[in-house]
Amino acid sequence: MIALVLALGSSLAYGCADFLGGLGARKANVLQTVMVAAPASLVVELLLWPLLGASFDPATAVWGAASGVASAAAFVLLYRTLAIGPMNVLSPITALVSAALPVGVGLLQGEHLAMAGMLGLPLALVAVVLVSAGPGMRSSRPSRIALLLAFGAGAAIALQLVFLHQAPAGSGVGPLIVGRAVSSALTLSAAFLLRRRLGAERPAYAMPAAAGALDSVANLLFLLAARGGDLAVVAVIVALYPAGTVLLARKVLEERLHRGQLIGLGTAAAAVSLLALN
Repeated sequence: MIALVLALGSSLAYGCADFLGGLGARKANVLQTVMVAAPASLVVELLLWPLLGASFDPATAVWGAASGVASAAAFVLLYRTLAIGPMNVLSPITALVSAALPVGVGLLQGEHLAMAGMLGLPLALVAVVLVSAGPGMRSSRPSRIALLLAFGAGAAIALQLVFLHQAPAGSGVGPLIVGRAVSSALTLSAAFLLRRRLGAERPAYAMPAAAGALDSVANLLFLLAARGGDLAVVAVIVALYPAGTVLLARKVLEERLHRGQLIGLGTAAAAVSLLALN
């Protein structure tokens, strides 16, 4: 039950981080937004070091660095995917892939689910698609490149979660610090190389910084949840993060929820209830 609550917290934090990051990216180049978010995330994780401890043995460094590379790739692929569109088709694909791959890894590693879990997992995957899909999904046809980018973004997000899960259980926030340092270095290096293409706009620093801080919280909660529960269950609950983004958009931007998203939110609640019984 504790792992379930932590996973729900992680999902909510990811959804809020995406919402704030998206708002920040409206006023500046996406890479400029990530340039603020990634170091801010690293600062939060460094502040957590004295509280939660960290070790940096070879295994922690390797898996942490791998998660950092996957995180940087996820940012690039995800925002490129959404830039090409249509978002209402590509977003559910990305979310579904990001959930399905860790589920498969968890089951291959020998995790066993009770009947409630076997019912809850596919129901949660359906909820992921419904919540993140937009109106007119059936009539929108993405290009082959857009589909490949969507799968790539989902796979990169999934790999980040899997790599964090593989880090030693006693490493504290070590893998998070290493991962964020690597992703920050890659992001800042890319920004330096592409500085002439970024334009003169400057990001609204508060929103990307808050997004980075929330992303750190989300990563931490996922790591704690995965250490205390099954990766298959934790990953699929975390993948419900579009629900947080959708609800914030409804509250802050007054965006309307269409019928499919409302059904998705109800389906997500039912899936979480079943997974709580696993």
